[in-house]
Amino acid sequence: MCIFAPKKNQMPHKTRNWIYLFSANFFGILNDNFLKNCIIFIGITWTIPAWLNLSQLTTLVAAGLVVPYLIFSPLSGKLNIKYAKQAVFRVCKMAEFPVVFIACIAFWKEWIFVCILSVFIMGTLSCLLSPSKYGLIRDIGGEKGIAFGSGMLEMVAFLGILISTVIAAVVADYGSLPFVYALLFVFAFCSYLFVRSIKVEELPVEKSQNSSLNPIRFLIQSYQYAKQYPNINSGVFGISMFWLIACIIQMNAIIHCKLTLGVSSTATGIALATTAIGIALGCGLAGKLAKIIRNKHLILIGLSGMILFLALIILINPNIYIFAGFLFIIALMGGLFEIPCLTMIQEANIGRKLGDMLAYMNFVSFLFIFFGSVIFSVVTYFSNENSITVFWTVLVLCLFTLVYMFKK
Repeated sequence: MCIFAPKKNQMPHKTRNWIYLFSANFFGILNDNFLKNCIIFIGITWTIPAWLNLSQLTTLVAAGLVVPYLIFSPLSGKLNIKYAKQAVFRVCKMAEFPVVFIACIAFWKEWIFVCILSVFIMGTLSCLLSPSKYGLIRDIGGEKGIAFGSGMLEMVAFLGILISTVIAAVVADYGSLPFVYALLFVFAFCSYLFVRSIKVEELPVEKSQNSSLNPIRFLIQSYQYAKQYPNINSGVFGISMFWLIACIIQMNAIIHCKLTLGVSSTATGIALATTAIGIALGCGLAGKLAKIIRNKHLILIGLSGMILFLALIILINPNIYIFAGFLFIIALMGGLFEIPCLTMIQEANIGRKLGDMLAYMNFVSFLFIFFGSVIFSVVTYFSNENSITVFWTVLVLCLFTLVYMFKK
């Protein structure tokens, strides 16, 4: 029994499991991103190679959390099918403790590349448990709880990202390394305890299944399988476009604040924080609205809102305060767009094969994040870092996504 969890006689079994799942996800995301941000904020002050400036360090550390999804997503789907989801979740969370220990040693010795390696291993563990984590949504809430569970799981994830950034920044300025060590272990411990508390009946495991571990073959096989269920590929495309668009907007917001609006780093940070808050609220709101509004209609509302406020940014070029407000609304609408896409995948009645489809979703999403970085780099290169041109590009991508999602 988790020492942080409510007593059994205080609330229904399903409610307790929701709380345990959301809390485990929150502390897991918090720990991954706290480690990542501590390396960026603290590691840059160490004696490191001359070529490793802040931009390159940020890129390397961020890649540590992204690349595992492009390599190990096929394995994560296989694990979710062959073993109990709760067991996979628990084992991955237990494995975080030695990784955190290695990261602490690396901070103490100022081994920057060992720190980056620890982020890569943490990213690998997060990849391996991801299909199990999302698969538990249906096990806990049934078909009627898919939208609510998906919305809340994504909401606490974005809150974890936001809070981890704030904590890491404060610790870098005012804390000490022992405090970093303590928080890393506390976050890992809390996540593990909540995972241990999840008790839910799952579908029987399937020992014999033939999904490939080769990423390219896995992608082709998954796409062909998903074609049998009309909403799966649409949902995967929608979620992937959401992440591609979010990636470009986040990077472009920094350029826009610095070069177009000419504001301070603090003001830029606050503007970026509004996006995390907006997405978190949008995901939670989508989970609630799904009870009364169909997935397609939520997608239409979300994409239309994103298009409208992107157009307003382009047309009126507002000051930093209005710009931050527009970013908040765009992010909120993005949450309304993302959750119905995730729900479309979860609603497919495919049993344990859902694990492969969730791994397929992860693989394509992170592939699109990579494409988003390439698109941003190309557009900024040829436009001489003109942020308005980038916003035009995002607007076109949103329009394309809207047409694709409703072409049927």
